[in-house]
Amino acid sequence: MNAVADKPAPQVAAASASPAPRRWHLVRAFALVGVLLAAALLGNWWFVEGRWLESTDNAYVQGDIAVLSARIEGDVVAIPVADNQRVRAGEALIMLDPADWTVRLDQARASVAEATAAVATARRQVEQSRAAIAQAEAQIDQANAELTRATAEAGRSGALVGAGWTSRQANEQAVADQRKAQALRDVAQAQRASAGQALSVAAQVTQAEARVLTAEAAARLAANNLSYTTIRAPFDGIAGNRATQLGQHVQPGQQLIALAPPPERLFVVANFKETQLRRMRPGQRVWLTPDIDTAAVVEGRVDSVAPATGALFSLLPPENATGNFTKVVQRVPVKLVIDPAAAEAAKWLRAGLSVTAEVDTRAAGGARLGVFGAAAASLGLK
Repeated sequence: MNAVADKPAPQVAAASASPAPRRWHLVRAFALVGVLLAAALLGNWWFVEGRWLESTDNAYVQGDIAVLSARIEGDVVAIPVADNQRVRAGEALIMLDPADWTVRLDQARASVAEATAAVATARRQVEQSRAAIAQAEAQIDQANAELTRATAEAGRSGALVGAGWTSRQANEQAVADQRKAQALRDVAQAQRASAGQALSVAAQVTQAEARVLTAEAAARLAANNLSYTTIRAPFDGIAGNRATQLGQHVQPGQQLIALAPPPERLFVVANFKETQLRRMRPGQRVWLTPDIDTAAVVEGRVDSVAPATGALFSLLPPENATGNFTKVVQRVPVKLVIDPAAAEAAKWLRAGLSVTAEVDTRAAGGARLGVFGAAAASLGLK
């Protein structure tokens, strides 16, 4: 009785175990379809966009940082800016004590005034010498006229005294007048020569004018040194790396503060492999992903490609003409500029940070597409 009742049990177990293989086949089928779909999507993305992209993580944000130093010596009396403060071009960063340099400027200006007065004195002396020359020449003319008259008078007197028409005394007086006129002419000529020698002070005018130029140059130099007591920002930027304190005595050439460019003036230098440069051209679109925040992607463009590899610009460039040679893929620096609007909006931009650069080497460029975006573009849905 019990044996007959127990016979249907194996059939029920077999019926309950049969759906398991079917579910396993369905799972494998769905997995295979998913793998094929994923491979198709990835292949489509590579064909549409991926094969045109060249990327590297050997890229860093850089900027033209100016390290400002003192051009004169002095004591620091004021530091108007704080660390990491944004400043405008021409704004005072560090101020030195101007007292000594103000005195030197006053001394230089006094030397200019003295040299200018010396020039005026020399010019007046030249004018006086020229007036003396003119007076001497007039006296010479007068003496020549008087000599001509006295000579004629002496000649007539000599003729008359020989004929007995005049007295010997009158003749002697005429001869004396002639000699006197000749002596006066000699005196006038001597005065003219003396006045001509005095005119040599004209050379002193040239010397005095040269001293004026020297004094004016010294005054300008003193004025420049006085202006150097205020160290100003050469461009708009962010002050940092301050290396001086109030009251410190600084020397010429001593580094005092650094000025970093604002974010909109930063750029990226990406070191691409030589095998990635075949289609790379200036103007191509670039996406920059910072390591500090991988979600804060900014756009830019290729600005220029370095004229040589980075190894050749190193302190000790490699020499490959040796017996033992190992070929190494070289890297070439590529300058990437950031769109100013995107740079200003990106708060993370700092010189020295690491980024991943991705260049779209297509001639016309295009939008950055993901896997599904590329699939939509292939289907004409985007």
